[in-house]
Amino acid sequence: VATGTTRAQSADDKPELYPDAPHREQTFYACTACHSFKIVAAQGMTRQTWAETMTWMTAKHNLPKLDDKELDNVLDYLAVAFPPKAPVQGGWKNPFGN
Repeated sequence: VATGTTRAQSADDKPELYPDAPHREQTFYACTACHSFKIVAAQGMTRQTWAETMTWMTAKHNLPKLDDKELDNVLDYLAVAFPPKAPVQGGWKNPFGN
């Protein structure tokens, strides 16, 4: 949760570690003001779900409201770099049999 101060970046969390796509650095720094980008990278959502998540974070966790252009840039990056994950073929398999 943001407290009005910028969160310190860890040495191993930097934009270059994430998928190369337009607006990577802008997105990285917008997100890491509050939390590790590894949390973002672990997600997989549609652009609409990313937008809903950003709206929720703004309303509930005091994420500073991004202007329309910056929000579009961030959502464009997130949708391309971290889209929904494909379901595992065949679903979960019990390693112990039936």
